[in-house]
Amino acid sequence: CPTAADLRPANGTRVCAQLYADNSPYYDQCCAGDVLVVPPGSDMPYMPRGWSARASSLVVGTKCELTVWSRKAKNGKSRRFSA
Repeated sequence: CPTAADLRPANGTRVCAQLYADNSPYYDQCCAGDVLVVPPGSDMPYMPRGWSARASSLVVGTKCELTVWSRKAKNGKSRRFSA
């Protein structure tokens, strides 16, 4: 997986988090498959099409915090992740 400080695409734009679709029992293979990029200041009450219950790994960038909810529209239990 990339480190929190590595979350910068080639053009230098900042990324707050990346969620990954593929899971593996081996740490070096966890961050694979499709990637959902979360830019700074994003507010998504619903996961994009095809991502519901699909994320298996995530990395949160430095100076960022990602809050996720167990149900749609920011309902249910929440959990915060940071670098």
